[in-house]
Amino acid sequence: MRAARSGTKDGLEKTKIAVMRRVSFLHKKEHSDDTEDDTGYLDVMVSEAKHPPAQLGPMPEGLSSQQIVRRHILSSIVQSERSYLDSLKRILQEYQRPLMEAEPRILSVRKIRPIFFRLREIMQCHSMFQIALASRVAEWDSCEKIGDLFVASFSKSMVLDVYSDYVNNFTNAMALIKKACMSKPAFLEFLKVRKQASSADRITLYGLMVKPIQRFPQFILLLQDMLKNTPTGHVDRLPLQLALTELETLAEKLNEQKRVADQVTETQQLARCVSDRSLSKLLNSEQSSLILCETLIETVYGERGQVLKSKERKVFLFGDMLICANINVKGPPDISSLVPVGPKYTLKWSAPLQQVHVVEVGQEGAQTKDTLYQLGGVKRPGSSSRLGNGSIILGPPRLYQELQELHHDLSVVEQVTLLVGTLQGTYQNLNTTVAQDWCLALQRLIRIKEDQIQSANKCRLRLQVPGRPDKSGRPVSFTVVFNTPSPVSKISWVNRFHLAKIALRDENTPGWFSAEDDGKTKAPFWCPLLACRMPVFTSKAQEWKAALHNPVQCALLGFSAASTSFPQGYLWVAGGGDSTQGQVDIFSLNRSTPRPVKSLQMGARVRCLEYVPEPTPSENAETGPHNSTGVGNTICVGLDDGCILVYGSMDTAAQCLVTLRNPEGCPVLCLKHSGNFLFAGLWDGTLMVYERHPGGTSLITLDVSLYLTVGSDPIRTLLALEGLVWASCANTVTVLDGFSLSTQRFEVHKDPLVSVAHMVRAGGGVWMAFSEGSSIRLFHTETLEHLQEINISTPSSFYNPSQKSVRVTSLLICQGLLWVGTAQGIIITLPVPKLEGIPKITGKGMMSLNAHCGPVDFLVALSSTLSPDLLKRDSVVEGHDSGCGVDDRSDSSSQESLQQASISGQVDGKGKGRGVLLQYRLRSTSGLPGRPLTVRAEEASDSSLESLEHSMEDGSIYELSDDPDMWVRGRSCEREGVRRDRVSSVAVISGGKGFRRLREGSVATTAESTLMIWQLPLTV
Repeated sequence: MRAARSGTKDGLEKTKIAVMRRVSFLHKKEHSDDTEDDTGYLDVMVSEAKHPPAQLGPMPEGLSSQQIVRRHILSSIVQSERSYLDSLKRILQEYQRPLMEAEPRILSVRKIRPIFFRLREIMQCHSMFQIALASRVAEWDSCEKIGDLFVASFSKSMVLDVYSDYVNNFTNAMALIKKACMSKPAFLEFLKVRKQASSADRITLYGLMVKPIQRFPQFILLLQDMLKNTPTGHVDRLPLQLALTELETLAEKLNEQKRVADQVTETQQLARCVSDRSLSKLLNSEQSSLILCETLIETVYGERGQVLKSKERKVFLFGDMLICANINVKGPPDISSLVPVGPKYTLKWSAPLQQVHVVEVGQEGAQTKDTLYQLGGVKRPGSSSRLGNGSIILGPPRLYQELQELHHDLSVVEQVTLLVGTLQGTYQNLNTTVAQDWCLALQRLIRIKEDQIQSANKCRLRLQVPGRPDKSGRPVSFTVVFNTPSPVSKISWVNRFHLAKIALRDENTPGWFSAEDDGKTKAPFWCPLLACRMPVFTSKAQEWKAALHNPVQCALLGFSAASTSFPQGYLWVAGGGDSTQGQVDIFSLNRSTPRPVKSLQMGARVRCLEYVPEPTPSENAETGPHNSTGVGNTICVGLDDGCILVYGSMDTAAQCLVTLRNPEGCPVLCLKHSGNFLFAGLWDGTLMVYERHPGGTSLITLDVSLYLTVGSDPIRTLLALEGLVWASCANTVTVLDGFSLSTQRFEVHKDPLVSVAHMVRAGGGVWMAFSEGSSIRLFHTETLEHLQEINISTPSSFYNPSQKSVRVTSLLICQGLLWVGTAQGIIITLPVPKLEGIPKITGKGMMSLNAHCGPVDFLVALSSTLSPDLLKRDSVVEGHDSGCGVDDRSDSSSQESLQQASISGQVDGKGKGRGVLLQYRLRSTSGLPGRPLTVRAEEASDSSLESLEHSMEDGSIYELSDDPDMWVRGRSCEREGVRRDRVSSVAVISGGKGFRRLREGSVATTAESTLMIWQLPLTV
């Protein structure tokens, strides 16, 4: 409107549009010099008399339970929106207006404007939404549709613009309020009075102003509940999914802008406190990228492990350095209660990231001989206890020393046991049985001590930091011990340290670029990082056909190893050089690089692989959770000769259990497992269905339960949804209902010569790639409607403009990214939503600068969740050594309490009834007479450690053999209840011929088949 009054063409056009639409609630705003710059926005003032708030009418009779729940959710949406608008009005009417009208001025207009920047425009957007919401609520019982209203209201660019401006300005607004509170006593008194007189909620100005940042996550939760209670086929289901997509995209963009704004503010605050000009200049440069910052507790321990001193530090992890700062006084309490007051920092130390190392208890001996190692976490390092190998014990130091002593004693007792076995006579209390009991008792003590050490590691972050060289010029390192708020925080720090160092490698600087950003490379850490690459086959005739991840759950990993390693398990890769021979190679992922551990020779070329997990008790109630005849997880291999080989998982030695054959010997092109069925797509267009055996030693019956002809063309790919299976045949897809066995066919491409080559599902959509062309298409899983089409040759055209067409050879959706592998060896990622909405591509695509020389044969996602035991904050040791304590006090009796806790933990352990996973090797006891230790809780154990009776043995030990790539599988322990995993580890593996770097003129490093592994940050 201001532009219209000024006579600009843009403003006149907007005014004409408003008049033509006959918007009756437009009011003329009084012209004032104090008016905000609202160019481009219509000042809409909603009259509640003409447009009353939404009001849901009385509930009609005869509604179903889902309809009743949907009405309640709609009522929550109405109430939530009304409360949100009231909060916005309170900000403008109770804070902005009094400040603008105050005489004399409390704050100048120049300071008031940025504090309340874009709040009026946000209120206008939601006032318009409330009008439309009231209209939709009034007719709810006749239409029951609301998803399209969210799409229409929040997909406009204006909404993103005003919210982006507000989010980007939020930190600056809080800083202005804080500065005004400290310099203007009248403003501080004004805020106190408003807080007292506001209402019963006594909400502060900060509490009101943070609501716009929280608004869209609240909308998403409400719409998720609405979608869960909307049945398939409902008119509102697709609009709700599209609404979730729009809101998630909007929330992701705002979150990213908020993250960047907060990082810039933190970095600037730190730079102002740094006296070193070169460091301050580096922090203020564009190259500075803050990855993680958190307030941690630096702890100093005594010689016996007691806490001597602890103090808060602010630790900053940048892309190339680590900074530790002291936290100064945060400000007066009366100000802190009204608005968050950011602290001031004093630089304590900084170090290059490549020279900082995470050190766990017991790993201190790995330091180089040329480095002088000073202990910063323990008082008086000169008098600290040292182990025989010269390594220094970190706090709590006595735990590790006691563990070493127990190992020494066990070694001695083992020798005594062997000597006792050579006695010729028979003596009371001096026989093999008694000596074996001694070994068992010591092993139990070792187990408890290792649990205590692991518990101490869960919340303690130990860093080896480079210091100044000594007088002789040798490098000096010191150790800093930080207590993290939780085990999840410790995991996050260790993982970010690991990935930040990977991001500094040459292949990741840069690793990705976006053609839509004029070829600008992306910040390394916020893209998938190439962690390693390795050539696999030397034979040029070898051709890869399929790959899968065989996950293995194991608690043998150390705490930090679980934070930095790949998702544990094995990678099965199928290939074949000719039509008569096939091969499956198995790689262990339990090291920093994949390592081949087994090769399976096949009688025919391998076409496909499928991982079939062990049935849960709910799926197979007859066998029970611990059926001794079950075979666990299996891998199915489809061959060119029509056979399907069923192998046991790698943790059960990967033996062939069953061979399935189809009568015609037709090649098996694809396999898919769903529930109790295995679906096989054949070359002649036949879909064969095998049913899981309800009991016995075989996973699958030899009899085919269903023989369905889908078409005359080959079935190239299968996709399993909830109770449905999609089978592609030529340019059509057939949907098979697993319950009614009914089928539905729909066409996905107009050209009958083009066939569907790949299908992946995310949320409520399925992306498809074809045998020809460079386009991929999105279809709705329920209505089968074509929703979107993307030409993936656009991102790669920046690298090779003369290349007109790109063929898709592999497809994968992982962690909000759609990975596309091409025949040219180039890998492209496109952002997609992660929630239950429609996975439409709304962001900018990226192309990896690390590529294969030939087609990308496969893309496989690796994922695993960290054991809940790793995330438990409770430990065997309570008190000062619990791993999370921050009390600044000394207790000389801490060791006595540790010993008492050790004994009481064994006595009380019987009542908990949970199994224990051994975390040490049993090679030293393998030659002893009698049975080894059990992983089962001691059932007969009315005894504590003083009782040396034998306990029953089940012989199912999770044992780590000499080769850490091979794990022996035992029976998993029963656990109380089901815990929800919170931390997930994710990686992506691509396979193809050779490796090359793009845009550098480099030649392919190898022509062999190569694996490339991208690691993604842990999701917490």
